[in-house]
Amino acid sequence: MLFGTGAVIAFHWFCFYHAIKVSNVSVTLAAFATGTLFTSIIEPIFYKRKVLWYEMVFGFIIILAIAMIFQIETQYKLGILFGVLAAFTSSLFTVWNGLLVRDIPSPVITLVELAGGFICLSLYLLFTGALDAAFFNISGTDWTFLIIFAIVGTAFPFLASTNLLKKLSPFTITLTVNLETVYGIIFAYLLWKQSEQMTTEFYIATVIILVVIVLNAVFKTKLKNMKFGKVKG
Repeated sequence: MLFGTGAVIAFHWFCFYHAIKVSNVSVTLAAFATGTLFTSIIEPIFYKRKVLWYEMVFGFIIILAIAMIFQIETQYKLGILFGVLAAFTSSLFTVWNGLLVRDIPSPVITLVELAGGFICLSLYLLFTGALDAAFFNISGTDWTFLIIFAIVGTAFPFLASTNLLKKLSPFTITLTVNLETVYGIIFAYLLWKQSEQMTTEFYIATVIILVVIVLNAVFKTKLKNMKFGKVKG
């Protein structure tokens, strides 16, 4: 199960970075924000709880916002598609890990799943002929950044988020990860203004998605407080 989840993670990595490659960071992150929608659908299935009505309403609004981006940024359709796939697979393995961490220590989950992802990606590169001598022709500076990215940007956050699933729901984790859309687009614009500059309509659609994500969280908090109040009373 852990190795299989690692394969899903590998596909998630491929979709996410391929989306950036065929579009840009802003488009990828806007599409990736749909992760909350997917989690609100997937989590009830695996956690055996009913789907909430407002999750469906918010999900429909997010779909409309993504459709709006599709119509505006027509040259980035492939990037949007892979960005949405990255969001779906991210939601999938987050929900699975929420169940697995009940019985398996988070360091074991992290080690096996990331190893599984590494093996699957290596096999893909091997069979596509990309894993050759030129593949490892990387400068010392790039190796430094790759090591930092692997440890600080991948392994440690993965371990931390998996451990947090003991106390927080997959939906809450996904909601937090989707904040990456906000600071990611800002950083991308500051670093690559020309290639990351999008239309006004794109930013409006992105804001709609983020507002819906926040409203979803507010609704969940209020309902939880109401439920807690009834139980306490």
